[in-house]
Parts: sequence; C-alpha cells; structure tokens
Amino acid sequence: MSVESSIAATESNKKLYEGVCERFEQMASYVNLDGKVHAILSQPKAELMIHFPVKMDDGNYRLFKGYRIQHNNLLGPYKGGMRFSPEVSLDEVKGLAMLMTLKCALAKLPLGGAKGGIKYNPNDHSPEENQRITRRFTVALGHNIGPSYDIPAPDMGTNAQNMDWMMDTYHNLYGRKIEDKAVVTGKSVACGGSVGRASATGYGAVYCLEEWAKGENLPMKGTTFAIQGFGNVGSHAALKLEELGAALVAVNDHTATLICPGGISAKELASHVRQHGGIKGFMPECEVDDLSRFWSQEVEFMVLAAMENVVTQLNADLIRAGLLVEGANGPITTEAEAVLLDKGIPIIPDILANMGGVIVSYFEWVQNRNSEYWSAETVDAKLREKLIAAYRQVVAVAQEQAISLRQAAYVESLKHLEEVYLKRGVWP
Repeated sequence: MSVESSIAATESNKKLYEGVCERFEQMASYVNLDGKVHAILSQPKAELMIHFPVKMDDGNYRLFKGYRIQHNNLLGPYKGGMRFSPEVSLDEVKGLAMLMTLKCALAKLPLGGAKGGIKYNPNDHSPEENQRITRRFTVALGHNIGPSYDIPAPDMGTNAQNMDWMMDTYHNLYGRKIEDKAVVTGKSVACGGSVGRASATGYGAVYCLEEWAKGENLPMKGTTFAIQGFGNVGSHAALKLEELGAALVAVNDHTATLICPGGISAKELASHVRQHGGIKGFMPECEVDDLSRFWSQEVEFMVLAAMENVVTQLNADLIRAGLLVEGANGPITTEAEAVLLDKGIPIIPDILANMGGVIVSYFEWVQNRNSEYWSAETVDAKLREKLIAAYRQVVAVAQEQAISLRQAAYVESLKHLEEVYLKRGVWP
C-alpha cells in the first residue's frame, strides 16, 4: 500500500469511528439514555492489540499486528467478524464493534458486540502462509475467545477456511470438547457451519428491501437496481433480487464499473467474479471510467455492499436511487446522510439491513452447542422471521416518532440495552 493510500485508509477508519460515536451520542441524548448505561456503552470493555511472528515460505519471519475489540457482552458472548486487510486499524474495529452491539440488541439476540482482524493483505500470501498467520493469531488470542465468551466470524478478507483453521487451532490447544465447534461461526458446512450462512447478509438486506417495497406498494418485478461492491454480500443480494424479477443495471467494485440499461445477469456475473476476482472484463462494452455515472443512475434501489464511507458529501448529491440499502457497515458518512435525507431518499441502515449475517451466525452457534443440524429451509424461514420482525418494529418507531429508519433502529437498540442494564443492575 502506498503512503497516500495508507493515509486515506487511516482517515476513513477514523471517520467511521467518529461517525458511529456521533450517531450514538445523538441518539443517547434523544432517548435520554440512563447516565451509567451511556458511560458503559460509550467505550469498549476491552481492546486487545497483539503482535505475533509468523514464518514465511522463504524461511524468514514477519511480525503481524492483530486486534480484537470487545465492546459489550451484556446480552451474551461477544460476537463479531475477523477482518484481514491492510486497512485494519484500532479505530475501524472499535467503530465496527459498537455497531455489532447495537445490531445484536436490535435483533434481540443473546449476543454482544466485538470485532477484530489482522493488518495485512491475504492476497499477497500463499495458502500455507495464510494458514500459519490465521492459526498463530488464534494462539495469540488464547482464552480471549471461546464458545461462551467471544465468538469470531468471517469478515472482509476472511472466509469459511479461515474459520475452520481458527476452530481447529482452538480445539487442539484450549478446548477438546464437543462444543468447541461453536468458538467461531461461518465455518464450512463440513466442519460444523450452517447452511445459509454465506448468503445470509445479502439475503437479509433483500428481505428488508422487500418489506420497504410492500410498504410503498411497489412490485419487485420490473424494478431496477444497482450494486456497489460485488463480493459475498453484493453478489447474494443481486442474485436474490434477480430471482424476484428485478433487473441489475449498474454495478461497481474495486476493479471496474459496469452500466447496462438492458440488464446484467447477476448469475453470470457472480460466476465471472469467482473466476477472475472482480467484475472487470465481464461486459467490456458496458465498462465506464467515470464513477459519477454509477452514483447518478436512476434506479429503484441501490445496495451499498462494499466498504465504509463510500458515500460522502462529494457524491451524495449525485445519487438518484429511490432507496439506499446499507449491506456494508457504515457506507454513508453522517454528512452525506443529511444530504440524502434532505433529498427525500430513505436509507435502510446497516444495523438493520446487514444483520442477516449475525442472525445466521447465532443459528450456527445454537446448532453447534446442541449438536443439531438445521435444513436450509429452516434456516431461511427463521432468518426471514427475525429480520421482518426487526424491520417492522423499526418502521413503527420511525413513523410514531417521525424520525429516520437509522434513528429508529438506534432507539430500539439503546432502549433494549438500557432496560436490561436497569433490571440487572451494574455490579458491584
């Protein structure tokens, strides 16, 4: 990563954390959050920063930096993804950990909020090096993770294979119990993962989108949509929307931007991305160099499924979508959100729209703890039920109090956490 890119990433991560804290403070004031609850939630319970050496394929050793932020475990064990990226920073994972606490509270899950990662690019390393890095990080975390204490999951730069390695390492060094499978979620199905986990975040965003469309009396068939980011979340959202009869007309990722009013096959594009690592080259005749053309596409829905802070004051005024759905965490800055709401563009916020992943992670954890295996139909039905219940409650609060969906989601999360704290008390 260049010096310029590193500085930009640091500023973006700082912006994410500041944005999460700003929204938290605003809504804590709005609901008149109890003082002690406010103080507790304003900072993580624990911040771990770990430096650990790993032997490279050439025989030399490299020192890696890893993080694990444990924000809150009032409702249950800490829960949150592990992000492997050169842009990982303390501010980034602190902001994401707080979002996880709010997300789990909104979903009424018996889980808390956490986040972590390693500051490196896994694409620059061999499978053998990535395995050693993952396992060595797990060893360094030690008893700071566990099936009843802190349960990691995949995130940017990680996948089921990383979770399989983490689970196996933990089992051999710290556990050796049948419930050790529950130390992480997002594992491969063969190693105890749940069917439906990989698609859960993308599908969950679409289930929220469907409910919004019903409220607007807008049939899904024949609508158009754009996807920003075509990784795991974006691709599954696009596939589900395509099944519902909507047409993908614009897509952007780190490799290219495609605009095709005649429609883009989400199924064929997903196959291309699996083979080539990005959308570039799929439809060369539809590739455009001007990113502003993507943001200004007139579509019914735009799903933001890449990284944080992609919609800023610089491009918010260009957006002409009828609805924005935050499939990623923190993709819209607070300043950009004000512009969008002034334009009358509704936003389904991240702590609601992308909670599908943690919901199915919870299902996986339950299955592992009880030595059960649920069918795909059971998982999807339970996911849809939980998401729709959360969405409808947020909409009810938003309408009753004449506030945005994000504000209503924060109200629901904070009031639930406050209620539990006040009933349990703060020990000692």
